[in-house]
Amino acid sequence: MAKDFYEILGVSRNADDVEIKKAYRRLARRYHPDVNQHDPEAESKFKEVNQAYEVLSDANKRRQYDQFGHVGRGTGGEGFGGFGGADAGFENIFDMFFGDFTGQRSRQSRGEEGSDFLVEKEITFMEAAFGAETVVDITRPASCDECHGTGAAKGTQPSTCPTCGGSGGVRTSQRTILGNITQTRTCPQCRGRGKIINQPCSTCRGEGRVNKKEKIKVKIPAGVDTGVRIRVPEKGESGKFGGSTGDLYVQLKVKPHPVFERNGQDVLLTLPISFTQAALGCEMELPTLDGKEKIKIMPGTQNNSLLTLKGKGIPYMRGHGRGNQIISIIVDTPTRLTEKQRQLLEEFAKLRGENGNHQAESLFEKIKSAFH
Repeated sequence: MAKDFYEILGVSRNADDVEIKKAYRRLARRYHPDVNQHDPEAESKFKEVNQAYEVLSDANKRRQYDQFGHVGRGTGGEGFGGFGGADAGFENIFDMFFGDFTGQRSRQSRGEEGSDFLVEKEITFMEAAFGAETVVDITRPASCDECHGTGAAKGTQPSTCPTCGGSGGVRTSQRTILGNITQTRTCPQCRGRGKIINQPCSTCRGEGRVNKKEKIKVKIPAGVDTGVRIRVPEKGESGKFGGSTGDLYVQLKVKPHPVFERNGQDVLLTLPISFTQAALGCEMELPTLDGKEKIKIMPGTQNNSLLTLKGKGIPYMRGHGRGNQIISIIVDTPTRLTEKQRQLLEEFAKLRGENGNHQAESLFEKIKSAFH
């Protein structure tokens, strides 16, 4: 069975282009044959990553793949080094990490990508239901203001690496029975950056970034629940030396409500009433997410009866409409009676012809007949 392209890249089926490209760049770097020469499986994994990216980065191919599970002729058929679309070719990946090795600078930044950040944020039940704007306090590695992320001391600039000439990689040739084989490796002096720092910045010590405390505004959509993650682009860890910034992911935790419980998009409310209210019926005012609302309790309402208020629940995150509010009625039986109350209840029982022993015997006979 063919592997799932989303699973290969490690992204969800709802991932946007930015997430797909970031996942692709990370995996392509991990499995690139030039940095995994002792791993025989790296080349096949590298091919899978490129094949998946070629399809998912193209809107038409992705639509066809989502619908049919495959795309038309040509997908993945070009072999290693010629995947065709969306800058996925071997040469582009080669340049992405090491430069073009002709003395010219690569079109892609050779800086290190920043990592994503994950923080937990506690919100109220009502904020989860109707959405809100909140603030997240984080401390993250951000670009150094003193050197503007270069890592070099103020008034100086990184210089071109003398070992690789600024390309970020070095070539080695080896004569074999098959002829000369040329390999390209990451430059050991500049570690693929193409630049070296002679005078490090005193603030960041040549790292190009420092830890900063920030307050990040986060918009919470209506209908979220505990465990939902909200992505804030480019608010994660800053990249080193011009590398791209990671994303911030805010994982939500919803505080319990003193009155309401949640079941999917429905809101549950337990409503205790007296046995006289249940028997005679009444009107009651109860809370909803939208405020107070009057409901009618019908005469003869039984314990654990359910009432439904349509459209009074949690809004759906994707789409229109809301869930319902479900009211569970609990008939409260008194445990302490005055002598007058006891007399009245006994009189009520006589008027109904109720007899405890007679009812117990009748119930026993019903159970006995059920087994026969």
